[in-house]
Amino acid sequence: MANDLENLKNDTIAALQRASTHSEWDAVRVGTLGRSGTLTGLLRQLGSFSHEERKERGQALNRLRDELTHLIEQRGREIEALALQQRLVEETVDITQPTPTAPVGLIHPISRTIEEITTIFGAMGFHLAEGPDVESQWHNFSALNTPKHHPARTEQDTFYLPALEGEEELRVLRTQTSGVQVRTMLQEKPPIRIIAPGRTYRADHDATHSPMFHQCEGLVIERGITLGHLKGCLTEFLRAFFNQPDLPVRFRASYFPFTEPSMEIDIGWSRETGAIGAGADWLEVLGAGMVHARVLSNCGLDPAEWQGFAFGMGIERLAMLKNGIADLRSFYESDLRWLRHYGFSALSPATLTEGL
Repeated sequence: MANDLENLKNDTIAALQRASTHSEWDAVRVGTLGRSGTLTGLLRQLGSFSHEERKERGQALNRLRDELTHLIEQRGREIEALALQQRLVEETVDITQPTPTAPVGLIHPISRTIEEITTIFGAMGFHLAEGPDVESQWHNFSALNTPKHHPARTEQDTFYLPALEGEEELRVLRTQTSGVQVRTMLQEKPPIRIIAPGRTYRADHDATHSPMFHQCEGLVIERGITLGHLKGCLTEFLRAFFNQPDLPVRFRASYFPFTEPSMEIDIGWSRETGAIGAGADWLEVLGAGMVHARVLSNCGLDPAEWQGFAFGMGIERLAMLKNGIADLRSFYESDLRWLRHYGFSALSPATLTEGL
Protein backbone atom coordinates (compact mmCIF):
# COMPACT_ATOMS: atom_id res chain seq x y z
CA MET A 1 0.00 0.00 0.00
CA ALA A 2 2.86 2.34 0.82
CA ASN A 3 4.18 2.04 -2.72
CA ASP A 4 0.73 2.82 -4.15
CA LEU A 5 0.39 5.95 -2.03
CA GLU A 6 3.91 7.09 -2.91
CA ASN A 7 3.17 6.60 -6.61
CA LEU A 8 -0.08 8.59 -6.25
CA LYS A 9 1.82 11.40 -4.55
CA ASN A 10 4.53 11.49 -7.22
CA ASP A 11 1.98 11.39 -10.06
CA THR A 12 0.05 14.26 -8.51
CA ILE A 13 3.19 16.37 -8.03
CA ALA A 14 4.21 15.75 -11.63
CA ALA A 15 0.74 16.71 -12.88
CA LEU A 16 0.83 19.91 -10.82
CA GLN A 17 4.21 20.86 -12.27
CA ARG A 18 2.88 20.36 -15.80
CA ALA A 19 -0.20 22.51 -15.09
CA SER A 20 0.37 26.06 -16.30
CA THR A 21 -3.20 27.42 -16.41
CA HIS A 22 -6.01 27.61 -13.93
CA SER A 23 -8.10 25.09 -15.87
CA GLU A 24 -5.24 22.54 -15.94
CA TRP A 25 -4.63 23.03 -12.23
CA ASP A 26 -8.33 22.63 -11.47
CA ALA A 27 -8.40 19.36 -13.45
CA VAL A 28 -5.60 17.97 -11.24
CA ARG A 29 -7.38 19.14 -8.09
CA VAL A 30 -10.69 17.55 -9.06
CA GLY A 31 -9.00 14.36 -10.33
CA THR A 32 -7.28 13.90 -6.98
CA LEU A 33 -9.55 15.39 -4.28
CA GLY A 34 -12.92 15.64 -6.06
CA ARG A 35 -15.90 13.39 -5.37
CA SER A 36 -14.71 11.00 -8.07
CA GLY A 37 -11.00 11.65 -7.48
CA THR A 38 -8.31 9.01 -7.01
CA LEU A 39 -7.69 9.73 -3.33
CA THR A 40 -11.39 9.99 -2.57
CA GLY A 41 -11.91 6.55 -4.12
CA LEU A 42 -9.23 5.02 -1.87
CA LEU A 43 -10.90 6.55 1.19
CA ARG A 44 -14.23 5.00 0.20
CA GLN A 45 -12.64 1.55 0.02
CA LEU A 46 -11.69 1.58 3.72
CA GLY A 47 -15.00 -0.01 4.67
CA SER A 48 -13.98 -3.29 3.04
CA PHE A 49 -10.97 -3.81 5.34
CA SER A 50 -10.73 -5.17 8.84
CA HIS A 51 -10.64 -2.85 11.81
CA GLU A 52 -6.86 -2.90 12.18
CA GLU A 53 -6.20 -2.52 8.46
CA ARG A 54 -8.81 0.25 8.20
CA LYS A 55 -7.14 2.15 11.01
CA GLU A 56 -3.67 1.86 9.49
CA ARG A 57 -4.77 2.66 5.94
CA GLY A 58 -7.01 5.53 7.13
CA GLN A 59 -4.15 7.26 8.93
CA ALA A 60 -1.89 6.95 5.90
CA LEU A 61 -4.57 8.21 3.50
CA ASN A 62 -5.43 11.20 5.73
CA ARG A 63 -1.77 12.19 5.94
CA LEU A 64 -1.51 11.97 2.16
CA ARG A 65 -4.71 13.98 1.67
CA ASP A 66 -3.41 16.78 3.91
CA GLU A 67 -0.09 16.83 2.08
CA LEU A 68 -1.65 16.84 -1.38
CA THR A 69 -4.16 19.52 -0.37
CA HIS A 70 -1.28 21.75 0.71
CA LEU A 71 0.66 21.12 -2.51
CA ILE A 72 -2.39 21.75 -4.71
CA GLU A 73 -3.25 25.04 -2.95
CA GLN A 74 0.35 26.20 -3.15
CA ARG A 75 0.50 25.47 -6.87
CA GLY A 76 -2.81 27.29 -7.36
CA ARG A 77 -1.38 30.45 -5.80
CA GLU A 78 1.72 30.18 -7.99
CA ILE A 79 -0.39 29.89 -11.15
CA GLU A 80 -2.49 32.93 -10.12
CA ALA A 81 0.67 34.97 -9.53
CA LEU A 82 2.09 33.94 -12.90
CA ALA A 83 -1.18 34.81 -14.65
CA LEU A 84 -1.24 38.23 -12.99
CA GLN A 85 2.34 38.89 -13.99
CA GLN A 86 1.54 37.90 -17.56
CA ARG A 87 -1.44 40.27 -17.69
CA LEU A 88 0.68 43.12 -16.36
CA VAL A 89 3.20 42.51 -19.13
CA GLU A 90 0.68 42.15 -21.94
CA GLU A 91 -1.97 44.71 -20.96
CA THR A 92 -1.31 48.40 -21.52
CA VAL A 93 -3.26 51.58 -20.86
CA ASP A 94 -3.02 54.59 -23.13
CA ILE A 95 -3.06 57.44 -20.63
CA THR A 96 -3.44 59.97 -23.46
CA GLN A 97 -6.95 58.73 -24.28
CA PRO A 98 -9.83 60.77 -22.75
CA THR A 99 -11.72 59.00 -20.00
CA PRO A 100 -15.41 58.24 -20.59
CA THR A 101 -17.66 60.83 -19.00
CA ALA A 102 -20.05 59.64 -16.33
CA PRO A 103 -23.52 61.20 -16.05
CA VAL A 104 -23.53 63.80 -13.29
CA GLY A 105 -26.67 65.03 -11.58
CA LEU A 106 -27.39 68.70 -10.97
CA ILE A 107 -29.08 70.58 -8.14
CA HIS A 108 -32.57 71.78 -9.06
CA PRO A 109 -33.02 75.58 -9.13
CA ILE A 110 -35.64 75.37 -6.35
CA SER A 111 -33.28 73.45 -4.07
CA ARG A 112 -30.46 75.84 -4.89
CA THR A 113 -32.61 78.90 -4.19
CA ILE A 114 -33.59 77.45 -0.80
CA GLU A 115 -29.89 76.89 -0.05
CA GLU A 116 -29.05 80.49 -0.96
CA ILE A 117 -31.92 81.91 1.12
CA THR A 118 -30.91 79.72 4.06
CA THR A 119 -27.28 80.77 3.76
CA ILE A 120 -28.09 84.48 3.76
CA PHE A 121 -30.52 84.36 6.67
CA GLY A 122 -28.26 81.93 8.53
CA ALA A 123 -25.56 84.59 8.50
CA MET A 124 -28.09 86.92 10.18
CA GLY A 125 -28.67 84.47 13.03
CA PHE A 126 -31.84 82.76 11.79
CA HIS A 127 -32.35 79.01 12.15
CA LEU A 128 -34.56 76.60 10.21
CA ALA A 129 -37.96 75.48 11.45
CA GLU A 130 -40.27 72.88 9.91
CA GLY A 131 -43.88 71.80 10.20
CA PRO A 132 -46.42 69.39 8.66
CA ASP A 133 -47.88 69.85 5.18
CA VAL A 134 -51.34 68.87 6.48
CA GLU A 135 -52.47 71.46 9.00
CA SER A 136 -55.45 72.18 11.19
CA GLN A 137 -57.51 75.20 10.23
CA TRP A 138 -56.55 76.80 13.52
CA HIS A 139 -52.81 76.69 12.78
CA ASN A 140 -53.26 77.68 9.13
CA PHE A 141 -55.94 80.36 9.50
CA SER A 142 -57.56 81.09 12.87
CA ALA A 143 -54.40 81.62 14.92
CA LEU A 144 -53.20 83.99 12.19
CA ASN A 145 -56.21 86.30 12.58
CA THR A 146 -57.89 84.98 9.42
CA PRO A 147 -61.65 84.73 10.18
CA LYS A 148 -63.88 82.00 8.78
CA HIS A 149 -65.52 84.36 6.30
CA HIS A 150 -62.17 85.33 4.74
CA PRO A 151 -61.98 84.52 0.98
CA ALA A 152 -58.74 82.57 1.45
CA ARG A 153 -60.68 79.92 3.40
CA THR A 154 -63.06 79.05 0.54
CA GLU A 155 -62.76 75.81 -1.41
CA GLN A 156 -61.89 77.84 -4.50
CA ASP A 157 -58.55 78.74 -2.90
CA THR A 158 -57.80 75.96 -0.39
CA PHE A 159 -57.54 72.17 -0.55
CA TYR A 160 -59.56 70.60 2.28
CA LEU A 161 -59.04 67.10 3.69
CA PRO A 162 -61.28 64.91 5.89
CA ALA A 163 -61.25 65.65 9.60
CA LEU A 164 -59.37 63.41 11.98
CA GLU A 165 -61.36 60.86 13.96
CA GLY A 166 -63.09 62.60 16.83
CA GLU A 167 -62.79 66.05 15.23
CA GLU A 168 -65.42 68.02 13.32
CA GLU A 169 -63.27 70.58 11.52
CA LEU A 170 -61.79 69.65 8.16
CA ARG A 171 -58.02 69.74 7.82
CA VAL A 172 -56.19 71.57 5.03
CA LEU A 173 -53.12 71.29 2.87
CA ARG A 174 -51.26 74.30 4.22
CA THR A 175 -51.67 77.39 2.05
CA GLN A 176 -48.61 79.00 3.64
CA THR A 177 -45.81 78.02 5.99
CA SER A 178 -47.13 80.47 8.59
CA GLY A 179 -48.34 77.49 10.60
CA VAL A 180 -44.69 76.80 11.38
CA GLN A 181 -44.47 80.27 12.94
CA VAL A 182 -47.50 79.52 15.11
CA ARG A 183 -46.07 76.20 16.27
CA THR A 184 -42.71 77.81 17.02
CA MET A 185 -44.28 80.57 19.15
CA LEU A 186 -46.29 77.95 21.04
CA GLN A 187 -43.32 75.64 21.65
CA GLU A 188 -40.37 77.99 22.11
CA LYS A 189 -39.79 80.95 24.38
CA PRO A 190 -38.69 84.24 22.82
CA PRO A 191 -36.40 85.54 21.51
CA ILE A 192 -37.24 83.78 18.24
CA ARG A 193 -35.53 84.16 14.89
CA ILE A 194 -36.55 81.51 12.32
CA ILE A 195 -37.12 80.91 8.63
CA ALA A 196 -39.54 78.22 7.44
CA PRO A 197 -39.07 77.08 3.83
CA GLY A 198 -41.38 74.37 2.52
CA ARG A 199 -44.14 73.22 0.18
CA THR A 200 -47.50 74.98 0.14
CA TYR A 201 -50.74 74.28 -1.74
CA ARG A 202 -53.40 76.46 -3.34
CA ALA A 203 -56.09 75.81 -5.95
CA ASP A 204 -54.45 77.80 -8.73
CA HIS A 205 -52.64 76.76 -11.91
CA ASP A 206 -51.30 78.87 -14.78
CA ALA A 207 -47.98 80.13 -16.16
CA THR A 208 -47.19 81.98 -12.92
CA HIS A 209 -49.09 79.84 -10.39
CA SER A 210 -48.94 76.18 -9.40
CA PRO A 211 -51.23 74.16 -7.10
CA MET A 212 -48.07 73.10 -5.26
CA PHE A 213 -45.27 75.58 -4.80
CA HIS A 214 -42.61 76.56 -2.28
CA GLN A 215 -42.56 79.41 0.18
CA CYS A 216 -40.07 80.69 2.70
CA GLU A 217 -41.45 82.62 5.64
CA GLY A 218 -39.53 84.27 8.43
CA LEU A 219 -40.33 85.36 11.96
CA VAL A 220 -38.50 87.50 14.51
CA ILE A 221 -39.90 87.90 18.04
CA GLU A 222 -37.90 89.96 20.52
CA ARG A 223 -38.34 92.90 22.87
CA GLY A 224 -38.19 96.28 21.21
CA ILE A 225 -38.46 95.08 17.59
CA THR A 226 -39.47 97.92 15.27
CA LEU A 227 -40.32 98.49 11.63
CA GLY A 228 -36.76 99.67 11.14
CA HIS A 229 -35.45 96.20 11.99
CA LEU A 230 -37.79 94.68 9.38
CA LYS A 231 -36.68 97.12 6.69
CA GLY A 232 -33.00 96.62 7.44
CA CYS A 233 -33.27 92.81 7.49
CA LEU A 234 -35.16 92.49 4.20
CA THR A 235 -33.15 95.16 2.40
CA GLU A 236 -29.93 93.35 3.33
CA PHE A 237 -31.40 90.01 2.22
CA LEU A 238 -32.58 91.24 -1.19
CA ARG A 239 -29.30 92.98 -1.95
CA ALA A 240 -27.34 89.87 -0.99
CA PHE A 241 -29.63 87.50 -2.91
CA PHE A 242 -29.48 89.49 -6.15
CA ASN A 243 -25.82 90.46 -5.52
CA GLN A 244 -26.51 94.17 -5.95
CA PRO A 245 -25.27 96.28 -3.01
CA ASP A 246 -27.26 99.30 -4.22
CA LEU A 247 -30.44 97.48 -5.29
CA PRO A 248 -33.40 99.89 -5.00
CA VAL A 249 -35.89 98.55 -2.42
CA ARG A 250 -39.33 100.05 -1.76
CA PHE A 251 -41.73 99.26 1.09
CA ARG A 252 -45.34 99.79 0.03
CA ALA A 253 -48.34 99.73 2.38
CA SER A 254 -50.60 96.69 1.99
CA TYR A 255 -52.88 94.44 4.04
CA PHE A 256 -52.43 90.98 5.56
CA PRO A 257 -54.66 89.77 8.41
CA PHE A 258 -51.72 88.51 10.46
CA THR A 259 -49.55 91.66 10.38
CA GLU A 260 -50.20 95.32 11.24
CA PRO A 261 -48.86 97.43 9.65
CA SER A 262 -48.44 95.30 6.52
CA MET A 263 -46.43 96.02 3.42
CA GLU A 264 -45.25 94.61 0.14
CA ILE A 265 -41.63 94.97 -0.85
CA ASP A 266 -40.68 96.02 -4.37
CA ILE A 267 -37.29 96.10 -6.05
CA GLY A 268 -36.04 98.23 -8.90
CA TRP A 269 -36.69 96.64 -12.26
CA SER A 270 -36.81 97.41 -15.96
CA ARG A 271 -40.11 96.40 -17.52
CA GLU A 272 -38.58 96.70 -20.98
CA THR A 273 -35.51 94.49 -20.49
CA GLY A 274 -36.42 92.54 -17.34
CA ALA A 275 -33.14 93.60 -15.71
CA ILE A 276 -33.12 93.57 -11.91
CA GLY A 277 -31.93 96.82 -10.32
CA ALA A 278 -32.19 98.84 -13.53
CA GLY A 279 -34.88 101.04 -14.99
CA ALA A 280 -37.58 103.17 -13.42
CA ASP A 281 -40.13 100.40 -12.74
CA TRP A 282 -40.86 98.42 -9.58
CA LEU A 283 -41.46 94.70 -9.12
CA GLU A 284 -43.11 93.15 -6.05
CA VAL A 285 -41.08 90.25 -4.60
CA LEU A 286 -42.36 89.54 -1.07
CA GLY A 287 -44.75 90.57 1.68
CA ALA A 288 -44.05 91.47 5.29
CA GLY A 289 -45.26 93.36 8.33
CA MET A 290 -45.19 93.66 12.10
CA VAL A 291 -46.80 90.64 13.78
CA HIS A 292 -50.40 91.45 14.70
CA ALA A 293 -51.04 91.75 18.43
CA ARG A 294 -53.91 89.26 18.15
CA VAL A 295 -51.56 86.66 16.62
CA LEU A 296 -49.14 87.12 19.52
CA SER A 297 -52.00 86.67 22.00
CA ASN A 298 -53.28 83.56 20.21
CA CYS A 299 -49.81 82.04 20.61
CA GLY A 300 -49.55 82.86 24.32
CA LEU A 301 -47.30 85.92 24.05
CA ASP A 302 -47.98 89.29 25.67
CA PRO A 303 -48.07 91.97 22.91
CA ALA A 304 -47.08 94.60 25.47
CA GLU A 305 -43.84 92.72 26.17
CA TRP A 306 -42.96 91.09 22.86
CA GLN A 307 -42.91 92.54 19.37
CA GLY A 308 -41.86 91.05 16.07
CA PHE A 309 -42.02 91.04 12.33
CA ALA A 310 -42.81 88.37 9.76
CA PHE A 311 -42.23 88.03 6.05
CA GLY A 312 -42.94 85.58 3.26
CA MET A 313 -41.68 85.01 -0.26
CA GLY A 314 -42.31 82.60 -3.13
CA ILE A 315 -39.19 80.54 -3.77
CA GLU A 316 -40.11 79.78 -7.39
CA ARG A 317 -40.69 83.47 -8.02
CA LEU A 318 -37.25 84.42 -6.72
CA ALA A 319 -35.67 81.60 -8.74
CA MET A 320 -37.48 82.78 -11.89
CA LEU A 321 -36.31 86.37 -11.42
CA LYS A 322 -32.73 85.45 -10.65
CA ASN A 323 -32.29 82.84 -13.38
CA GLY A 324 -34.47 84.30 -16.14
CA ILE A 325 -37.06 81.49 -16.09
CA ALA A 326 -40.29 82.53 -17.81
CA ASP A 327 -42.78 79.76 -16.94
CA LEU A 328 -43.38 78.45 -13.43
CA ARG A 329 -44.65 75.11 -14.76
CA SER A 330 -41.24 74.26 -16.21
CA PHE A 331 -39.93 73.67 -12.67
CA TYR A 332 -42.01 70.49 -12.45
CA GLU A 333 -41.91 69.07 -15.99
CA SER A 334 -38.70 67.02 -15.47
CA ASP A 335 -37.30 68.13 -18.82
CA LEU A 336 -33.65 67.05 -18.81
CA ARG A 337 -32.71 69.76 -21.29
CA TRP A 338 -34.18 72.39 -18.98
CA LEU A 339 -32.54 70.85 -15.91
CA ARG A 340 -29.13 70.75 -17.61
CA HIS A 341 -29.49 74.41 -18.55
CA TYR A 342 -30.72 75.77 -15.21
CA GLY A 343 -29.28 73.17 -12.80
CA PHE A 344 -26.33 73.81 -10.48
CA SER A 345 -23.27 71.68 -9.85
CA ALA A 346 -23.47 69.57 -6.70
CA LEU A 347 -19.79 70.34 -6.07
CA SER A 348 -20.40 74.08 -5.65
CA PRO A 349 -22.43 74.62 -2.46
CA ALA A 350 -24.24 77.90 -2.00
CA THR A 351 -22.39 80.64 -0.16
CA LEU A 352 -23.08 84.31 0.45
CA THR A 353 -21.45 85.17 -2.87
CA GLU A 354 -21.08 82.05 -5.08
CA GLY A 355 -23.53 81.81 -7.94
CA LEU A 356 -25.08 85.22 -7.34
